[in-house]
Amino acid sequence: MLTLLRISRAIDALNAKIGQALIWLVLVMALVSAGNAAFRYLFNLSSNAWLELQWYLFSSVFLLCAGYTLLNDEHIRIDVVSSHLSRRAQLWIDIFGTVFFLLPLSIFIMWLSWPVFVNAWTSQEISGNAGGLIRWPVRLLVPLGFFLLSLQGLSELIKRVAYLRGLIPDPGDKQTHPVLRNRTAGEEAAQ
Repeated sequence: MLTLLRISRAIDALNAKIGQALIWLVLVMALVSAGNAAFRYLFNLSSNAWLELQWYLFSSVFLLCAGYTLLNDEHIRIDVVSSHLSRRAQLWIDIFGTVFFLLPLSIFIMWLSWPVFVNAWTSQEISGNAGGLIRWPVRLLVPLGFFLLSLQGLSELIKRVAYLRGLIPDPGDKQTHPVLRNRTAGEEAAQ
């Protein structure tokens, strides 16, 4: 189990670094969007490439940060029932959901999207819009994003099993989780 926990920490660190790096793409996306709108309305100039770049940046943030979102427990939950259950029951629900829903679905999407990327790569697919961008980079985001999500799902599964076996503190507790603790300390320093 200690080896699995080391793997889990490595996955957490990978998704934390990717998430923290890609946060800056939100600013870039906003600047591209504002610049594109300004040029369109002020100078009556427009470019499909700039519009598609916005979509590519949004896709990058959304897909590549899915694992980061799961790491930080910021994904959408419907806690109407589970909030009334014990912490052990909540963790068993997480384990069940990860094993039977998250991992199979993310692996299946990764498997289905890989040939789409390969086809775009080999054919050097270009957008059908005039002045559009090449498509293979954005097609690669889907399998890569779901790969990172699958890895993080595996990490969360390892942590929950380790907690239930009494080997680590509660992985949902931001005070004991090393990646979340660092983030919280950084937020406190900013205040």
